[in-house]
Amino acid sequence: MDITLLGHFVAAAEAPDFARAAQALGVTRDTLRSSVKQVEAELGYALFDRSAESTTLTEIGVAFLADAHLELAQAAGRGAQSGGNSSGSGGGKAKANKGKGRAPTVKGQPKLGKKRQSR
Repeated sequence: MDITLLGHFVAAAEAPDFARAAQALGVTRDTLRSSVKQVEAELGYALFDRSAESTTLTEIGVAFLADAHLELAQAAGRGAQSGGNSSGSGGGKAKANKGKGRAPTVKGQPKLGKKRQSR
């Protein structure tokens, strides 16, 4: 399951309502609801009681919340071991090549690689 979806579910489960959870995550409420519905679709169970006024988890939701916390902790541990790069790919900051490249030109000397123009 996608770690982002798990993070959205955990935030929604721990916040008093979806609006505050979405604000804390920096996403829209619709995005958060969509993420939770994707998690529910993958599991095949309803994790939230939709009839309640506030965010209320079902029994399955409470059990899944504990599993989601463990999964997020393991994912954070894997990310720290791989150098903090969550995607696991190469990439990173480019380094400058010091001391390499063209030599400085000396006044009066012919330029390297340039030939005189013939007529």
